[in-house]
This record gives sequence, C-alpha cells and structure tokens, in this order.
Amino acid sequence: MPKVIRIFFWGLVISFLGSLPLGTLNIAAMQIGIQESIRNAMYFSIGSLLVEMVYVRLSLIGIDWVRRQEKLMRIMEWATFVIILALAIGSFLAASKGGGDSKNVLLNNNMNRFLLGMFMCAISPVQIPFWFGWSTVLFTKKVLEPKNSQYNIYILGIGLGTLLGNCVFIFGGKWLVKKIAHSEQYLNWVIGGIFLITALIQLIKILRHKGIEEKMHHIEDQKGHTLLQ
Repeated sequence: MPKVIRIFFWGLVISFLGSLPLGTLNIAAMQIGIQESIRNAMYFSIGSLLVEMVYVRLSLIGIDWVRRQEKLMRIMEWATFVIILALAIGSFLAASKGGGDSKNVLLNNNMNRFLLGMFMCAISPVQIPFWFGWSTVLFTKKVLEPKNSQYNIYILGIGLGTLLGNCVFIFGGKWLVKKIAHSEQYLNWVIGGIFLITALIQLIKILRHKGIEEKMHHIEDQKGHTLLQ
C-alpha cells in the first residue's frame, strides 16, 4: 500500500472512530438534521471539521507555542463548559414547551449553520491534545513524517473521517425519529440530558485541574520518554 494512502487511511479511521462517542458537536449536528434539514446539518458539520483540521495543523507545526498558552486554554475550557450547559438548559426549556419542533434556544437563531459549526468547534480545544497524542503515536511508529505533503493528506483523511462520523448521527437520528412513534417529543429531553452530563464531566475536569493544559504536558512528557527509548 502506498504510504500516502496509508497516512490518509489512518487519519480517516482515527477521526471517524473519534467522532462516534456522544459529544457536543455530533449531537448538535443530529439535532439540526432532525429539526431543520440534512443540508443545514451538513453545513454545520463541514464548518466544525474545517476548524478541527486547523487545530490538527497547529498540533503538527506549532504545538510548543500552543502548549504555552495555558491561560487561553483555561478560558476556552470554561467557555466550552458554559456553551454546553447553555445547550443543556436550552434543550430542557424546548422540551418543557412540548412538541418535537421546539428548538434549543442556541439553535433557534438565523446564524448560518456553517459559521455556527465553526464557532462551536473553535471554542472547544479538546481536539488539540487528542490529535497531538495520535500524531505522536504515528510519528514514533514511522507512519507519519514531518513533511507538508504528508501533513496535507493526513488532514484530508481527518476531515473526511469527521464528516462520516457526523453523518452517522445526522442520518441515524433522522432514521430513528421516523421509526419510533412520537420520538420527537422526547428528543429534547434526551439531548438535554446528554449535554448536561457532558457539562458536568467538563466541570469536574476543570475543578480537578485535569484540563487541556495538563493533558498537553502529559502527552509532551510521553513523547519525550518515547524518543529517549
């Protein structure tokens, strides 16, 4: 198998599998797909994956600078918590009004869904340690080399993997709503619960100082240990 195809495949698979656990972005994409349209959900997903690709690029070429921005990362962690909590509250408020057409207050706006996806992904820096960790593994295994051509194909694979992962939620959610009678009236309750649990996990990590900057230091230490072996 040619190396570029293997790099593309690794980026796609890691990104696809990393997109499958329940999270803020894929659940929001699913909600948009169900309550608005598949097109809007795809715009949202493309906007978010483009920002993720930028974060990956930063993790590959500017990780030392990013790692030093601990205050900025801390602010972004709290911003992420506030957004997730607002999504949870908005979903519960929409559910209390009854009917599956009631929207989350943060989604009930005229903001372009592409830009909304970019914004929601931009304020969530969790992609940085995730991709720095995986990229470090690929570097140490000699799968990925510090070459722009390889970086580009790697990032393209990541973008496609994220899009496919979001499609599972977008089309799966749409299919589920059609199959289960009256499921839309419970949708906001379920999504609100997922967002609330996610917000609580985020808050616990922040308060226990297990935020993104600690992950970055831990991964950097692991990388240095690996290189010394």
